Amino acid sequence: MSSPAKKQQEASHSNFIRQIVEADLMAGKYAKRRWSGKPGSALSAEHAPLDTAKIRTRFPPEPNGYLHYGHAKSICLNFGLARDYGGACHLRFDDTNPTKEETEYVDSIRDAVHWLGFSWEDKSGGRNEYYASDYFEYLYEFAEELVRRGHAYVDSLSAEQMRALRGTLTEPGKESPYRTRSIDESLKLFREMREGKYAEGEHVMRARIDMASPNINLRDPAMYRIRHAHHHRTGDAWSIYPTYDWAHGVSDALENITHSICTLEFEDHRPLYNWFNERLAENWTGYDGVPRPGLLQRPLPQQIEFARLNLTYVVLSKRLLIQLVEENHVDGWDDPRMPTLAGGRRRGYTAEGFRRFVERAGVSKAHQVIEFGILEDAMREHLNEVAPRRMAVLDPVKLIIENYPQGREEQVEIANHPQQPAAGKREVPFSGELWIEREDYQENPAKGYFRLYPGNEVRLRHGYVVKCIGMENDVVRCTYHEDSKSGTPGADKYKVKGNIHWVSAKTAHAAQVHLYDRLFHVAAPGTMRDFQLDLNPESKRTITAQLEPALRYSKVGESFQFERHGYFVKDLKDGGFNRTVTLRDSWSKTP
Repeated sequence: MSSPAKKQQEASHSNFIRQIVEADLMAGKYAKRRWSGKPGSALSAEHAPLDTAKIRTRFPPEPNGYLHYGHAKSICLNFGLARDYGGACHLRFDDTNPTKEETEYVDSIRDAVHWLGFSWEDKSGGRNEYYASDYFEYLYEFAEELVRRGHAYVDSLSAEQMRALRGTLTEPGKESPYRTRSIDESLKLFREMREGKYAEGEHVMRARIDMASPNINLRDPAMYRIRHAHHHRTGDAWSIYPTYDWAHGVSDALENITHSICTLEFEDHRPLYNWFNERLAENWTGYDGVPRPGLLQRPLPQQIEFARLNLTYVVLSKRLLIQLVEENHVDGWDDPRMPTLAGGRRRGYTAEGFRRFVERAGVSKAHQVIEFGILEDAMREHLNEVAPRRMAVLDPVKLIIENYPQGREEQVEIANHPQQPAAGKREVPFSGELWIEREDYQENPAKGYFRLYPGNEVRLRHGYVVKCIGMENDVVRCTYHEDSKSGTPGADKYKVKGNIHWVSAKTAHAAQVHLYDRLFHVAAPGTMRDFQLDLNPESKRTITAQLEPALRYSKVGESFQFERHGYFVKDLKDGGFNRTVTLRDSWSKTP
């Protein structure tokens, strides 16, 4: 393990969320919850059996883009907790904004979670894939109930007027003149909003909480806005859509979620999350004197915040990622330079590598920025274990062995993985005309250079010792010692300092190789200027390389170590090879 990885592992925080979950389980906090097999209100669970899942977590992405590296932390955390404590983890799409959501994003999210090694199906056969839009009718009925209970009203101020009355961090807000609107009038307007009778922005449903609260989120937050937009699942059935704050906590409660785990930016929203759920769960006696039971089952979900994953040399803002795609700075969401899980997969990053990285990053309440080298190190470590070795010449120059029998070709036996004998061996053709790396020849060698130069001898890896004559017409010329073939009796009498790889020119597989590097050339892009100015112009370079012939038949998605160069993967799209990561971190010494 490299030094940065060790330091990060030593500094990683204990998983305080696991401590909370374990304490809740020991106390039997959620032992009496009931589950009918699908989400629902308290009434639907009243006669249902006890929930067999000891805990329920959820991964709740908004389907308005592809998942990025930061989501890997949330996925591993939520699904990992459910797995380790006999629970279930739901995949829920928080699809409350119809103008930004697409089915393409839903499909990509499903694919990414599965690729990381997790499933949202539980032991009892529940599929546990849900959508906030599944609960639109519940949310609407619950909102009407809050109006009847005096906890919500329809406001007719414009967005600008509401902002003006909102107040500041040091000054309280002012109540809307529509805050005292009667229950009947608010209900009438709300129903007409649903029927599509009003223009966008003409009315808004708001919770009635406390305009003087020091927490601005509690100053009569919006619950519904008018939006005449087509939804990717409900079509044109709705003209009003719930806000995230209103829909999120209620969706958790309907799904019997025990631990609602989210990132720190939602910490100030937790009182609002709890307020909505508490108002819906409490019993209430109305103006007609009739007692009414709570609408949500107790105990209610508890929200727990953790520090989101931040990495050097990338941006993880969905807004900026969309900008990179739409302005063609990259070749789509799955461009191997993009910090998306789809891009990482195409680059050759492995699911196991991401899981190791997340484990090393740890779970903390404190803001943390992780060195990108830690992610790369996790990938190197896993790929070193599983990737077969192959020879590839990325900057080819011809080498001719002048005394090698003309037309002769022989097979050289090479281990697929030097640390794993069970991986077996392969035969690689050898001939008198080879491709070698251009950097492996110098006419006037620098001090300490042990490769090819006139008069020097080197070993062709797994093959023969050759003596360099020189270069003529861009061709390196050598002679070889016939009795020097690696692994044959007496071959070790030749003592040379240089050992270079090669590919037989006759059978080489010429292929496109994409040399990917970091998308940004500064550790904190966009900190000092427009983030686009920090893009790395050398983040992608495409070359034609000469590869050993076995690579001609490699499968899409297969990873290999190209000896001396790094780890490469057969591209999922164009049939070439993408560099996943170099053998060593070349950025750690960069000033």
